[in-house]
Amino acid sequence: MTRFPLPVPAARTLLLLMLAVASPAFAAGDIAEGKTLFTSRCSSCHSVGPMASSGFGPQLNAIAGRHAGSLKDFEYSNAMKQSGIVWDDKSLAAFIENPGKVVPGTKMRFWGISNPRKIADLLAYLHTFK
Repeated sequence: MTRFPLPVPAARTLLLLMLAVASPAFAAGDIAEGKTLFTSRCSSCHSVGPMASSGFGPQLNAIAGRHAGSLKDFEYSNAMKQSGIVWDDKSLAAFIENPGKVVPGTKMRFWGISNPRKIADLLAYLHTFK
């Protein structure tokens, strides 16, 4: 018989608490909610999909793994080109939350999104455009 240092009910409670706290920072988002958010907050400057091209902002197809400031059809700020960022969920989430803090001097004029659930939804949607 295995002995636990805590009574079994307390150990179960502790385990559940640890699992809740240890959940990934960027849980899978809702793609449909991300699409709605992209349409309302991002699509005036950015595009995605088969016909996407850069306009007022760069197109965002296959953003994950891309070096910041690297598309040839968009004129980025020097700050973005020199940032050294390779976009992943963590860097994208930070940038979506506060672009000017992540890349001081960026040309992107956006207040940011502070809700982690909305950011996860938006990232889930962007991941559908590989």
